[in-house]
Amino acid sequence: MDSNKRYIGLELSKTNNVICRNLINADFKKEMDDLTGKNGWIIAYIASHKDKEVFQRDIEEEFSIRRSTVSSIVQLMEKKGFVTRESVDHDARLKKLVLTPKALEIYAHMVEQYKISEEIMRRGISFDELEVFFGVLEKIRNNALQGESEC
Repeated sequence: MDSNKRYIGLELSKTNNVICRNLINADFKKEMDDLTGKNGWIIAYIASHKDKEVFQRDIEEEFSIRRSTVSSIVQLMEKKGFVTRESVDHDARLKKLVLTPKALEIYAHMVEQYKISEEIMRRGISFDELEVFFGVLEKIRNNALQGESEC
């Protein structure tokens, strides 16, 4: 690697690490010792889609995660008491993901912490700059998705 060149993946990883450290403040961390960052995003996704049934395939699509990875994550989330898998009337093969009371309590804390963190991260950044940033991130994500088939 060229030490003078900036790498997108590395910069994204470093930024993600800082964000994750800042999202989990000391008080918040005590409440969620067993919760990983990805678990938090999945809990937030399920909670924000409470008006519809959420299945593992929805998690795969939303977070661009492989089926086997989602299966492992959901199994661990079940063991930790964050989700249950429940049968649905219209198809006995399908199991919807349902948040437990423990996960719903954590979600309420997450929402408050995310609001604070989002305000901090947006400081000094204009609306136009954010639009460019999100557009570039989307292009990077799409390029990476296309590159998966080339690897």
